[in-house]
Amino acid sequence: MTNGVGGNNTVNPSSFIGDPRDLFIAIGVVVLVLMLIIPLPTVLLDTFMALNLVFSLLILLIVLYSKKATDFNVFPTVLLIVTVFGLGLNISSTRLILTQGAHFNGRMIRAFSSFVVGSSGTDGLVVGFIIFIAIIAVQVVVITKGSTRICEVAARFALDALPGKQMAIDGLYSSGAITEEESRIRKQELQKEVDFYGAMDGSSKFVSGNVKVGIFITAINILGGIIIGAVFHKEPLSAAIGTYIAFSVGDGLLSQFPALLVSTATGIAVTRSASNGTFGEDISSQFTRDARIYWIGAFVLLGFALLPGFPWYVLIPLAVFLGFFAVSLGQTQQRKANFNAMMAKTAAPQKPPGDMGELSPVVPLDTLSLELGYGLIPLVDKDKGAELLERVQGIRKQSGLELGLVIPKIRIIDNMLLEPAEYCFKIRGVDTGRGKIRMGYYLCMNPGNVREEIAGEKTREPVFGLPAIWVSADKRDEAERAGYTVVDPPSMIATHLTEIIRRHAAEILGRQEIQAILDTLRKEYPALVEEAQSQKALSLGEIQKVLQGLLKEQVSIRNMVSILEALADFAPITRDTRFLTEKVRQALARQICHRYADERLVLHVLTLDPALEQKIIDSRVETSSGVIAALDPAVQNTWIKALTRSVAAVQEHGWYPIIVCSESARYLVKSSTDRDLPELVVLSVPEIVSDITLESVGVIRLDH
Repeated sequence: MTNGVGGNNTVNPSSFIGDPRDLFIAIGVVVLVLMLIIPLPTVLLDTFMALNLVFSLLILLIVLYSKKATDFNVFPTVLLIVTVFGLGLNISSTRLILTQGAHFNGRMIRAFSSFVVGSSGTDGLVVGFIIFIAIIAVQVVVITKGSTRICEVAARFALDALPGKQMAIDGLYSSGAITEEESRIRKQELQKEVDFYGAMDGSSKFVSGNVKVGIFITAINILGGIIIGAVFHKEPLSAAIGTYIAFSVGDGLLSQFPALLVSTATGIAVTRSASNGTFGEDISSQFTRDARIYWIGAFVLLGFALLPGFPWYVLIPLAVFLGFFAVSLGQTQQRKANFNAMMAKTAAPQKPPGDMGELSPVVPLDTLSLELGYGLIPLVDKDKGAELLERVQGIRKQSGLELGLVIPKIRIIDNMLLEPAEYCFKIRGVDTGRGKIRMGYYLCMNPGNVREEIAGEKTREPVFGLPAIWVSADKRDEAERAGYTVVDPPSMIATHLTEIIRRHAAEILGRQEIQAILDTLRKEYPALVEEAQSQKALSLGEIQKVLQGLLKEQVSIRNMVSILEALADFAPITRDTRFLTEKVRQALARQICHRYADERLVLHVLTLDPALEQKIIDSRVETSSGVIAALDPAVQNTWIKALTRSVAAVQEHGWYPIIVCSESARYLVKSSTDRDLPELVVLSVPEIVSDITLESVGVIRLDH
């Protein structure tokens, strides 16, 4: 057959087969089900039993080396497959034992039975049967029952806490602490966690059911084997009992040992929900926190060794080992303490009042610094996770992507003059924002839909001044279920830092940072940078003023190519930085409009009454700091009141407060409202691009 262009219309067989891994898994699952029906030869039975044992061990190791339970999110499905595989082997071995009797030659069952039982004859059978019953009891009473209960509770609490955690993520995204991509990833992880524990709640029943069926199959093996051997095969009763009990106990032990490994893995997986590291990492970190516990253990063992009848030859070596470990651990902790003290002393060097050592002619100030009271030092302690350091690094990256401003490294130091639970942000040594944190507590804010208020210490959120409460860690889940937005201390400081950068980006941007930007651009756009920065065009300081004017109104300077092109076009006409800023805004018009438009590319805007707009233009006054709108105080007060009412009405609909006016009035409108309504967005008509639709939602007039 040929196609329409004369070529051969061949079919690729791989299009029907798909991924070979999926084909292999599909065949394996079908074989597992067929094992319940089709008899297996003893060689294949031995192979599958060995695979079952190894696979169960691999599951246990994967769980031990997983940092989070959800990292092994196929575990519930694997539990079902392993259970069916084990039952298929159990049924196949039962069929062979009952049909072949004393001639059964399954090497795995024979070897495992003789190894575990340890002796032949009646004594060995009794010992093997007791071991089998003990393993069953451990699985049923201890591991399986506890794991099932934990799965039920974890699934219920994960589902109940889902709305509150999603709101907390939305709160972090709204405050700018995380990006949209991070918000989406966190919500996916949250949904994955809920689905995992929900699936584990049901899958844990596979483990308990497997244990019960194992008991039933072993009992059937023993009873049916004795009947078949004594009645149908005419064997002596003692011989039938010895043969079938030995094989049944060996089969039961061999089937229950992999089940015990899987049960243990299940219990470990569901009990490590709060862990952020592997099981080995958690054990290492949590058992090496304090050397004193090992000293106490060593002295207790020595005390037991001195008592009559106790094996001193065992206890004394153990006590010596614990003492040696305590000495080694104490030395390690002392070295860490000395290192931390040295780093703190280096970060905040202080001289005695009488020390008049040599000073540098220039004492530089950090562009942006975070000072912590000594009670908040654990937030940046690497031994305790240093979660705040990771958040700060993420915020620096986020500001570069959103504002185009690469924040210099943020210096974090301890300040003994602050209260223990207090922190303070400084820009070039000037206090810019501060707050207090209660370590071990969570800040809860009511987003407006709290179903039931909970008790807590009343406070105010330090970033936006919203009412909030502090609750202890054991009430965190309760607060999330009640509908509160719950924020931990590192997130609280990170949110505050994000807002500090957003509000003060223009102050952070210095000439050295601008020179670094230009040097980077010069590698790819040398002609553009040379033209914009030539003597006939603009100085570094004038470029700085233009970029600061953009950042003051939250306009990203990431598109430096378009910014420099606009400066190069209009700088020969005038060096007025206010005028140049307006022309740069028009060059970035698409970027600005798309930031505030909705998904239908519609801007909901307020407009000005022509008489009011003309009054603002007429109030234009030249000052040493630039052009401002100098309205009469009574008119200014009336204008702000009218604008405030209109902005409130717009925000009730969930829209940005945006004013559109003429190019000549834009900067004057913004400057006259900046103190009272700093979040107001003012756009000029030339900044509206063709694919944006304007929808007027009100006209602002002065009330006389």
